[in-house]
Amino acid sequence: MAAKTTTLMDKIVSLCRRRGFIFQSSEIYGGLDSCYDYGPLGVELKRNIKEAWWKAMVREHDNIVGLDAAILMHPKVWEASGHVEGFTDPMVDCKQCKRRFRADEIEGDRCPVCGGELTEVRQFNLMFKTHMGPVEEEASVVYLRPETAQGIYVNYLNVLNSTRLKVPFGIAQIGKAFRNEITPRNFIFRTREFEQMEMQFFVKPGTDPDWFEEWRQKRMQWYLDLGIRKEKLRFHQHGEDELAHYAAAAYDIQYEFPFGWRELEGIHNRTDFDLKRHQEYSGKDMRYFDDQTRERYIPYIIETSAGADRTVLTVLSDAYEEEDLGGDVRTVLHFHPKLAPIKVGIFPLVKRDGMPELARKIEQDLRKYWMVFYDEGGAIGRRYRRQDEIGTPYCVTVDSQTLEDRTVTVRERDSMQQERVGIDRLVEYFRERLE
Repeated sequence: MAAKTTTLMDKIVSLCRRRGFIFQSSEIYGGLDSCYDYGPLGVELKRNIKEAWWKAMVREHDNIVGLDAAILMHPKVWEASGHVEGFTDPMVDCKQCKRRFRADEIEGDRCPVCGGELTEVRQFNLMFKTHMGPVEEEASVVYLRPETAQGIYVNYLNVLNSTRLKVPFGIAQIGKAFRNEITPRNFIFRTREFEQMEMQFFVKPGTDPDWFEEWRQKRMQWYLDLGIRKEKLRFHQHGEDELAHYAAAAYDIQYEFPFGWRELEGIHNRTDFDLKRHQEYSGKDMRYFDDQTRERYIPYIIETSAGADRTVLTVLSDAYEEEDLGGDVRTVLHFHPKLAPIKVGIFPLVKRDGMPELARKIEQDLRKYWMVFYDEGGAIGRRYRRQDEIGTPYCVTVDSQTLEDRTVTVRERDSMQQERVGIDRLVEYFRERLE
């Protein structure tokens, strides 16, 4: 029997599990399909990505504020948004092997796995349903939100009335969403529980095309600023047959994953659809009053919607490299320094002559500013390789020269170049390179 080919995706998944980035959820019980836990390194990577997004979207703008809406919302929210009626995928089952498929992803009327006969297509609502309160009755039905955007729309008036914001302004949110996907796949690319990074920008009707174009370019630039390779990114414009019912225009930012080009982020002109629907269903006046022109209107919304988990996978895929160093293969993650889970690895060359004590003191000093890692086990080359594999940008080694002149060896991950730096200059040295 031929050996299975190890793909790039297999290697990334293996590294994530082996080095503590991402684990299968409930693994000791056999795992829960398409649900994942972020380990010690993964949670740092994801946190760094979210903080980079928050800085770019909120802290660097004086007209964008943050929000953290509840996951559970009034069921009428999802009636107004159209999710109760229309948030469905076409589904078929194989009568023979019992596997389930999205009907729009298979060809013909036979099972792609066993060749069995398929059932008739039926619509499957992707929202998770649960009950609120002690009695499971229809009146107590609530849903786990399938997107975070509706939490922003229903708080539009609250934000407007509690701040001094004027149109144009934005509301940003990072939060969990849940979709009962029929065929989740490709590791953390498509899962049933995921995290979104969304910003809804409220603008005056008529100005929306210009704002749409501005945010389209800004969002692409954000990925480039994270060090994602330009040739691996592209825009995909939605054609008339792809546009959502609420959208006047839409682009996806796509990345070329190991399994092909897929959506990373969506930028949409949602017009005034959402606020009009919530005005209709809630009875609340969603119009904005412009005290300069004395006009009242429902703003248009430019949406930027990115997946935090997909961005993690993008960063991992883009950073992964195997370098042949003359028969020795070095696995390295070329993370942008501000995204790397561990910023500096700190090593004593040997475990004697006071080197571990001095290295520990350096660790304590640097830990005040960054996530660092102390390692005194094994040959120094192996310790370097371990840090390369998790994407640590710099390593500091305390050696015999350190004991003489108070300098250490600083090794840079990508070039593997080394230089001597005084211990008293380390904070300044890394601040220039990490921040």
